[in-house]
Amino acid sequence: MADQKIPQVTAKRLPLYYRYLEKLHAIGKQRVSSAALAEALQIDPATIRRDFSYLGELGKKGYGYNVNYLLQFLRDFLRQDEVTNVVLIGVGNLGTALLRYNFYRSHNTKIVAGFDIDEGKIGMDIDGVPVYSMNRLKEVLELHSVEVAILTVPVSAAQSTTDQLVNAGIRGILNFTPARLNVPSHIRIHHIDLTVELQTLIYFLKNFPTNESKGEQNG
Repeated sequence: MADQKIPQVTAKRLPLYYRYLEKLHAIGKQRVSSAALAEALQIDPATIRRDFSYLGELGKKGYGYNVNYLLQFLRDFLRQDEVTNVVLIGVGNLGTALLRYNFYRSHNTKIVAGFDIDEGKIGMDIDGVPVYSMNRLKEVLELHSVEVAILTVPVSAAQSTTDQLVNAGIRGILNFTPARLNVPSHIRIHHIDLTVELQTLIYFLKNFPTNESKGEQNG
């Protein structure tokens, strides 16, 4: 079931559904409608129903979705019971913040090691995460079966560091640098550009004010 082909946009939304269903389950909610999910997650109800349709018959018309069943289904589909180990490269201010955060809301993703070239940082322990020299990259990746790396190095070092990651066996990179990286076709990169995200947020605040949209809905 986990190898079932679904659209990428749907795949990106599944963890959102999963986290919200966890909250419903925690407060004892047994059923939820697509309309309720839509209101909570700000996703169109038709989109939610279409997303779930890719996964099979998960709900009943007029009844909604069984929270326990849907949560278990998504856990199996997303393999939420499996822990994915990742590493972080570049223990600067942002890297240190991410190490301290370490996906505290997820029991299934864990940063197991940080890497840096600064001798003053090598050997440190940041909230339980050890910091290694880049010379030990391949050894640590193999020890923890890591295939994903978070990249928070200076932009000038981004490509050379990426080359090291690829050579060491990394298959996925979460890139926090502004650099556009060149990698082989089998490597997956997701770019997190904080400037773009902030500009997008400001654009929506200016062009789609919350009070205005609420007023239109109420009218």
